[in-house]
Amino acid sequence: MTDRLAAGDTAPDFTLTSDAEEQVSLSSLRGKKVIVYFYPAAMTPGCTKQACDFSESLDSLRGAGYEVLGVSKDKPAKLAKFRERDALTLTLLSDEDLAAHRSYGAYGRKLLYGKEVEGVIRSTFVIDESGTVELAQYNVKATGHVAKLRRDLGLA
Repeated sequence: MTDRLAAGDTAPDFTLTSDAEEQVSLSSLRGKKVIVYFYPAAMTPGCTKQACDFSESLDSLRGAGYEVLGVSKDKPAKLAKFRERDALTLTLLSDEDLAAHRSYGAYGRKLLYGKEVEGVIRSTFVIDESGTVELAQYNVKATGHVAKLRRDLGLA
């Protein structure tokens, strides 16, 4: 089982390529609160619902001081198509080698339809201005997750 992060842990830094082919580092966002969410695959039904929910909430999340980063193993070109197809407004990052996924415990053994498999564990992390994990949520549901997260953060 992959080690999981918990509140109070230092968020592992990463530098990943965005859908716009730009390098984005978590450390470059110090001083801001950041929501990092890991999802299995762009343009699949659940991941699309989750990304659209984050996009629709992005203005209010930013108004509360949060930046949002969506991370998947998809190539930047596929992420760009995903952004365009669904008019997404959040930053999408490519982690093709799964290094960031693994450092956050968002890749490993999980149950899928009753069978144990290895794969992406849909997860969300809230990181404070100093780079400390405030909230670590694993095995989140794609549908309704953003609304629940907003409630957890006192933003609903």
